[in-house]
Amino acid sequence: MSSPAELIIFCDDKTRSDKVAKAVLQDAKRLEKKYNYYDENSILSKINQRVDERLDHETKFLLLEAKKYYQATKGVFDITIATIKDLYSSQKSIKSLEKLKNDLLPFVGCEHFAIKKDKIIFDNEFTKLDLGGFVKEYAVDRASMIIKKKRIKSALVNFGGDIYAIGKKPNGEKFKIGIKDPNDKTRHKTFVQLQDQALTTSASYERNYQIEDKNFSHIISKDTTQKTPKSVSVISNSCLTSGVYSTSLMIDPNIKTEYRVIQL
Repeated sequence: MSSPAELIIFCDDKTRSDKVAKAVLQDAKRLEKKYNYYDENSILSKINQRVDERLDHETKFLLLEAKKYYQATKGVFDITIATIKDLYSSQKSIKSLEKLKNDLLPFVGCEHFAIKKDKIIFDNEFTKLDLGGFVKEYAVDRASMIIKKKRIKSALVNFGGDIYAIGKKPNGEKFKIGIKDPNDKTRHKTFVQLQDQALTTSASYERNYQIEDKNFSHIISKDTTQKTPKSVSVISNSCLTSGVYSTSLMIDPNIKTEYRVIQL
């Protein structure tokens, strides 16, 4: 999933813990292959190419969840931003970027696709979907579920900074997680303690696109005029939920949420 992954399992049975780790790895690799935006053979690519409109249960669930969060964030969290995403890596001038972006913006929005029974229906040929900011967090939740089902009481899942803490450490302490200082990535700005909770951090300093003399964050949105924070961390009971809101708050810091938010 284009980022380092870490799994820490506290268990007094190495054979058992190895089996659990293997199951987590297999599931993560399955999801990576299934929803890889850049693999023309993935289910997601076939949907974007209009090659296949049929949806299996898992894909239908993810797309319905994406629509739910699109509504909850008033259109800020939007998997159809993929419609303009490729322009940032393919265009060499800001002028051409803006022209092509303006041409495609009318096709950005989750209202441009519908789920009817087990099929996805688009209202145009241009809208594309990208689950990159969604599936990794879903994979963390899946990993946590796999671990809990195997009755492991203490573990930490970390897929590229998307984290879920299961229980406490064996010494009874909660898991202590550092959040990087966006102005100095070599140090932590603050620490949080987690127990049976998820933490995700979205930031503008890790990855970006360079076009002419201008930098664009990898977190792309329709509105580029609003001043945004350098990083946002969200703590909730689900990595998927935390990921949606940390990304959304990077785009619009005024979104209201019930979850714990750390803006830097």
